[in-house]
Amino acid sequence: MSKFTEIELEYLLSQKAGRLATVNQRGEPQNAPVTFRYNAELDTIDIGGPNNGKSQKYRNVVRNGVASFVVDDFTEVGGRGIEIRARAVVFPEGGEDIVPGFFSPEIIRLYPKRIIAWDLAGKLPYSKRDV
Repeated sequence: MSKFTEIELEYLLSQKAGRLATVNQRGEPQNAPVTFRYNAELDTIDIGGPNNGKSQKYRNVVRNGVASFVVDDFTEVGGRGIEIRARAVVFPEGGEDIVPGFFSPEIIRLYPKRIIAWDLAGKLPYSKRDV
C-alpha cells in the first residue's frame, strides 16, 4: 500500500518538475529545480539530472540524508501542491531512466516521512500526516 493517497499519486504522475531543498555543510538551505519520477515499486520519489552526482544537492544528501521536495502549480482557481519531507539516499544508478540520453546515472531517492498536500484536484483542501 502506498504512503500517498490516490489523489496525491494522480497529481504527482501529472507533473514533471519540482523543487528539492537540502541543507549544505554550513547548515544553510539549498533549493534546486529538478525532474523526478514516482517509483511505484518502492513508493519513493526518484530525482535525477545532468551531472547529478557532481551537484551540490547530491553532496548535501550524502552528508546529511534529509530533504524536502515540493511539486506545485496554479490553476484558474488557485494554487495546489504537495510537499514531501523525506529521508534521502543517493544511488549510483537509475537516473538515466528518468530522462534517457540526458541524465547522469546517479539518483537521489526520497523515502517519504511527512506529506503535506493542498487543494489537489479541488478535492483535498489541506492535509498533513506523518507516514
